[in-house]
Amino acid sequence: MDLNGRHRHAGIGWLTQGPEDKATTALGPKTWKDELKRRTGHLWVLKMLVTMGGIAGFFYAYFWVMRHPLSAVTVMPVTWIDQLISFSPQAFSVYVSLWVYVSLGPALARDIRELAAWAGVSLAMAVAGLGTFMVLPTKIPNPAIDWSRYPSLEFLRTVDVSGNACPSLHVAFAAFTAVVLHRHLTAMRAPRALLSCNGLWCLGIVYSTMATRQHVALDVVAGLLLAGAAAIAYRPGRSGEGARSK
Repeated sequence: MDLNGRHRHAGIGWLTQGPEDKATTALGPKTWKDELKRRTGHLWVLKMLVTMGGIAGFFYAYFWVMRHPLSAVTVMPVTWIDQLISFSPQAFSVYVSLWVYVSLGPALARDIRELAAWAGVSLAMAVAGLGTFMVLPTKIPNPAIDWSRYPSLEFLRTVDVSGNACPSLHVAFAAFTAVVLHRHLTAMRAPRALLSCNGLWCLGIVYSTMATRQHVALDVVAGLLLAGAAAIAYRPGRSGEGARSK
């Protein structure tokens, strides 16, 4: 009787599972590659629209704030850390890879709850950074480089004029993305090589902000602090997990 009861209970439990629970149960024995495929395919249109819309909205607000500061622009001081990092135009490709890197966070979201958590924290981080730029505008000192020798960086300097320096939102979004991806990859039981690549990509982007002379070390530190606050606030699925445990 106990055996049959347990059998019937298991069958009822399967019938009452939602689509996400069924997918998770079915994919349990499979590899991390199967889970990667499932996550990237789930809600992919919504994820694409949220990511592209978020990036477009961010750039609009970024340049609007740059043109409408509420006080005089402060030049950020150079520290000994900046002296250690040589100018490297080759780092430009790593610098612009941020926008590919950032898109991986929502792409690997397990469900709409994780996607919403990512979007909410990203929005809060952008508002905090842009609000700081508006109230306390900053820029980096002139690095005395002949930008005409580096067309890509010259274009970046022309558009960005190295304003909106502190905190570095480039660093903030890279570090926050590293935390999000680490959680996703760990949940998927991805190999350590992927976890290492995630960390190295983040470090490369952080390095590139100084190597391309878009930011100074103090901007980077402030960006990391902002990312730390965002990582603490990022709690996808906690309420849902608590409800199921009860």
